[in-house]
Amino acid sequence: MTEDFDVRLVEDVKSYTPDPQYRKNAWMGDYQKVYNEFLANPDAFWEKMAKELDWIKPWDKVKEWNYPYAKWFTGARLNVSANCLDRHVHNSRRNKVALIWKGEGGSEQIFTYQKLLSQVARFANALKKIGVKKGDTVCIYMPLVPEQVIAMLACARIGAVHSVVFGGFGAAALNMRIKDADAKVVITADITIRRGKAIQLKAIVDEAIINAPTVENVVVLRRREPKVDLHEKEMDFYEMMEGMPDVCPPEEMDAEDRFFILYTSGSTGKPKGIVHTCGGYMVGTYYTSKYIFDIKDNDTFWCTADPGWITGHSYIVYGPLAVGATVFITELTPDYPDAGSFWNLVEEQKITIFYTAPTAIRMFMKMGESWPNKYDLSSLRIIGSVGEPLNPEAFEWYYRVIGKSRTPIVDTWWQTETGMHMITTMIGETMHPGFAGKPIPGVEADVVDKDGKPVKPGTGGLLVIKSPWPAMLRTVYKDDERYRKYWETIPGVYAVGDLAVKSDDGYIMILGRSDDIIIVSGHNIGTAEVESALVSHNAVAEAAVIGKPDVVKGNSIKAFVILRVGNAPSDRLKQDLLHHVRTTLGPIAMPHEIDFVDKLPKTRSGKIMRRVLKAQEMGMDPGDISTLEE
Repeated sequence: MTEDFDVRLVEDVKSYTPDPQYRKNAWMGDYQKVYNEFLANPDAFWEKMAKELDWIKPWDKVKEWNYPYAKWFTGARLNVSANCLDRHVHNSRRNKVALIWKGEGGSEQIFTYQKLLSQVARFANALKKIGVKKGDTVCIYMPLVPEQVIAMLACARIGAVHSVVFGGFGAAALNMRIKDADAKVVITADITIRRGKAIQLKAIVDEAIINAPTVENVVVLRRREPKVDLHEKEMDFYEMMEGMPDVCPPEEMDAEDRFFILYTSGSTGKPKGIVHTCGGYMVGTYYTSKYIFDIKDNDTFWCTADPGWITGHSYIVYGPLAVGATVFITELTPDYPDAGSFWNLVEEQKITIFYTAPTAIRMFMKMGESWPNKYDLSSLRIIGSVGEPLNPEAFEWYYRVIGKSRTPIVDTWWQTETGMHMITTMIGETMHPGFAGKPIPGVEADVVDKDGKPVKPGTGGLLVIKSPWPAMLRTVYKDDERYRKYWETIPGVYAVGDLAVKSDDGYIMILGRSDDIIIVSGHNIGTAEVESALVSHNAVAEAAVIGKPDVVKGNSIKAFVILRVGNAPSDRLKQDLLHHVRTTLGPIAMPHEIDFVDKLPKTRSGKIMRRVLKAQEMGMDPGDISTLEE
């Protein structure tokens, strides 16, 4: 409840104003002028943005809003992959570098827009040959390699719906996502390489498809020599492409056709399949890539996320490529082969726009300033943050050490559900450490109480979006009731599930989640999903998990476990439970701590009071506990 968060802002909030040249040279220009133009005529604003892209058939209407359902660019026909590739090939960017990939051991691949289009077309034709049709779902479970991007764009080209699953998830989590999405094909690799070690992916897929009857084929990118054996229903990624033509006419898609499903953790045990559609998502990600990041033709853009998350969808693949950017991706991690890994890449590749997570920034802080100071970071023009609130200490370090006290920080707030940036400090505007910024032009956001009434500046409340936007989710796959909850929790507005506070001048600080989600290293982990994994172990009767502040990850997971009769607490059992969660959900969901307990705090209706556990753990007042069982 908002009453628990009465946050009073200090009057001496620090501020940093970039060189006026940043605003002068930015695509957006004067934020307030553009924002006022948007408020005066929202549809005209979005129509202007949409006209910068290619459409097979123009729209009849910019927006249809039948609360809580929106349709954008109704009647329009388009293809997203054609906007990311063909339009650049046909408009003087044929030989411009679209994608650069660096692997471990110095391996590198470079794709011009023409080469990327040819590879996408060949793989799209290969998918069609094995029976993938418009509307079919393809699950992509791959490492961060160019073939992952090619697979996504190939699906977009033929109208197949992709469901990308992060390569760090375990077999049970992958199986749930394959089955829920009714995936016809799974695309994977034999291994992913992390810190010099090969991690088996295909073995996880083998287990995940045992009870997935919709899967007809598994496509495997074989990276190791000798090549792994393929079995029935399995085929090699590149062998499929042999003899395929490098031309594949893009499928005509309706603006409201389903584009992809991406699963995100919810406050119940089952992740939510967020559904995005073609037209609105394309416009939203193109607009924010160009105008929020201010991408210019000579920029090299590096977003350190993975396409298994929405950040990778929107700001590795679809947004930057729609703009015509040069995109850099790597399989390297920030601390391998040493703590200068990322800064060496910035220097080597002359990265101009760098977009990473607060977790990574705090890790860099912990490693010390000497590492980034070894490298020439002068190419950096803009640095950004995504995934969770960027705390003031991390902001200050990022700005001073990486940005050399000159580079604007674009601290972005948005979600899987929103599809695109929603709140940030626009380039050239004054930055306040700890505050993400203001709603971007195209977005109406506010901080309200539980009844939807705006709270006073400096007082904590619930963050809401007051009107629809093009890249918004259209539903939760097979569960429209969960979609309606976003709009019906607080009538008339979209409740994002985050607590926030707004300053007198309209800047918004994100305080964290208001529901049962733990943000670990920028990834949303549902408490119920981890608890379900623990309870599925034969020694566990009941479990509850909470997030604890962590100096690097933002939060770590702590579990409280009640054992079944006949099982005794032991260090060996703790290790067994950790392994069980790792194999079920993946390493990102592993608890950092496990406490064995005799009982859990519950309401009289049986709901576990996680906030009481968290308050006890943090040595804080648990607040109102009148509803607890005796």
